[in-house]
Amino acid sequence: MSAPVPSSSRVQLALNVTDLEASVAFYSAMFGVEPHKRRPGYANFAVADPPLKLVLIETSEAVRGAGTAGALNHLGVEVASTAEVAEARERFTAAGLASFDENDTTCCYALQDKVWVHDPAGAPWEVYTVKDENPEGARPATASLEILGQGACCGSEPADAATPGLATDPKAGACCP
Repeated sequence: MSAPVPSSSRVQLALNVTDLEASVAFYSAMFGVEPHKRRPGYANFAVADPPLKLVLIETSEAVRGAGTAGALNHLGVEVASTAEVAEARERFTAAGLASFDENDTTCCYALQDKVWVHDPAGAPWEVYTVKDENPEGARPATASLEILGQGACCGSEPADAATPGLATDPKAGACCP
């Protein structure tokens, strides 16, 4: 099954939540849509207006904490094609930004191609396309955002958030739209 292709790119916001059911209810009411995909400890919304892919990743209260400090898991831009992922990679390289590629990765129950970068304050961003919305043998994540020096996503415990820069070991993995 192929993924629905967004007509244009949209921003992705991946949030850590401690109560997935309460969070799904809140964001369903807030945006007026039900989740596009539900899996254990995971939900995502394909919001048309404003164009947004909202991802909820259930995690422990110790990881999430209270307020906004532990809310962010990662940010992203969903694009319609692998060519657009390649264009982003080229743009990052031309700008001298360290990046990490993940091609044909199964993450958050979807087959994806993506490229990761950090903003100046260390927030992880991915530019990605979903190649198959429900591949055979789908799983929550390939590994964690430890490669990015950030907390893990898809419900794992966080890495040392103080780790600067971008690792280049492709075995370390990352995730998740």
